[in-house]
Amino acid sequence: MSHHIVELKGLGFCYPDGTPALCGIDLTIHHGESVGLVGANGAGKSTLLQHLCGSHVPQTGHVRVGDVPVLRGTLREVRRTVGLVFQDPDDQLFMPTVAEDVAFGPLNIGLPPEEAAARVDQALAQVDALHLKHRPPHRLSGGEKRAVAIATVLACSPDILVMDEPSANLDPRSRRLLIGLLRGFQHTKILATHDLDMVLDLCERTVVLHKGRIMADGPTARIFADKELLAACALEPPLRMQGCPVCGAA
Repeated sequence: MSHHIVELKGLGFCYPDGTPALCGIDLTIHHGESVGLVGANGAGKSTLLQHLCGSHVPQTGHVRVGDVPVLRGTLREVRRTVGLVFQDPDDQLFMPTVAEDVAFGPLNIGLPPEEAAARVDQALAQVDALHLKHRPPHRLSGGEKRAVAIATVLACSPDILVMDEPSANLDPRSRRLLIGLLRGFQHTKILATHDLDMVLDLCERTVVLHKGRIMADGPTARIFADKELLAACALEPPLRMQGCPVCGAA
């Protein structure tokens, strides 16, 4: 693929009841970029992400990953390149044990069982969850499920990592470990999140969505310093850019 460029042109999508979710989205993300996708609830973040791996297909416009259009007939090829971590880990975990869940992807892209098993251990170790290997997913805490869901994607070695609310349900230590893990991921990262401090840590570029439209796209520090823009999109600056709540000092 062409350095795994992600391209959305004129992307439009409405829910079955006719409610518009995305309205003419134009967006290009180049190989190796770390991009934060931010917006209030209902802005269209999750819907946009689901178009990148084919969970939704465009109703108008198009989506491409490299040279491959995201269509029903190309999903197998697209999903070898794009790994999506869903907002709700229960949407991603369905096997009797954690090990089987993490092995599911590698086995389905044709890896031999011994290589899939090695990837299971490697991916679980990356998210500090190797000790959960033989546990049933439904017996895990919310944070443990989140870690395992991330491991299911890492085990497939995607070139483009797409994450929907990656820090949800994580305690401070787990969040810190996740940030360290994502810093070490050398390929393309697209993070949709309300955790603007995480975006500030990881993403040099930020895209602001509001009511299904792109309102801003540029360097993260500049976007987050624009208080009028953030307020218009029902957002607030990251906590560490808000100053002391007691004395008001920066």
